[in-house]
Amino acid sequence: MTDALFADQRLAAVYDTFEGDRSDLDLYVSLVEEFGARVVLDVGCGTGSLACLLAERGVQVVGLDPAAASLDVARGKPHAERVRWLHGDAASLPPLQVDLVTMTANVAQVLLTDEEWAATLRAVRQALRPGGRLAFESRRPERQAWREWTPERSIARAVVPGVGPVETWVQVTDVRESVVSFRWTFRFEGDGAELTSDSTLRFRSREELADSLTAAGFAVDDVLDAPDRPGHEFVFIARRPG
Repeated sequence: MTDALFADQRLAAVYDTFEGDRSDLDLYVSLVEEFGARVVLDVGCGTGSLACLLAERGVQVVGLDPAAASLDVARGKPHAERVRWLHGDAASLPPLQVDLVTMTANVAQVLLTDEEWAATLRAVRQALRPGGRLAFESRRPERQAWREWTPERSIARAVVPGVGPVETWVQVTDVRESVVSFRWTFRFEGDGAELTSDSTLRFRSREELADSLTAAGFAVDDVLDAPDRPGHEFVFIARRPG
């Protein structure tokens, strides 16, 4: 099941407003430039922020996401016509040969089971040309970021163009070892509607991630610190040997 935050038309339409300036994407843009990537696959592209940013720079981009509502938002953005949008998950990918695969934000963490994660890595490897790279991020479990996911700390309010004032907050609903569930609430002040979206993430250790990449046939080239969130995220750079 895809989270309502991405699958519900009304929630998908306000997502970008609360994501802010997306400075987290700067690293991925720099990696595209560093690696000279001409063809990029963005797995879990959501509302298409990175895909459109790269398309603007002349990169050939494939944006993949299981949430049709998010893809609808993406298709309405500048430069979206230059992106090939695919509705589905990694298992449904057509034959591709790309230079770089990206998974930004929490995409890698929504794959909760070892089987789901391994299947995604296999599909991504298949889509990469020999020597191509995978770049993704994952929150450091030792930081226990979920301890800050409370209504008091997370409440935010914004005026969304075409929608009006919206208030949102998050609340953790369950923590079981490395798996954390939480609920976003959105209150639309215009009509008083209150919508919720339930999410679950798995927090894998650096060692777990490295081992899973090796098992899937990748070579781990580097593990970076997310420059916009120092000490909070791993950014893995892995390569398909060849």
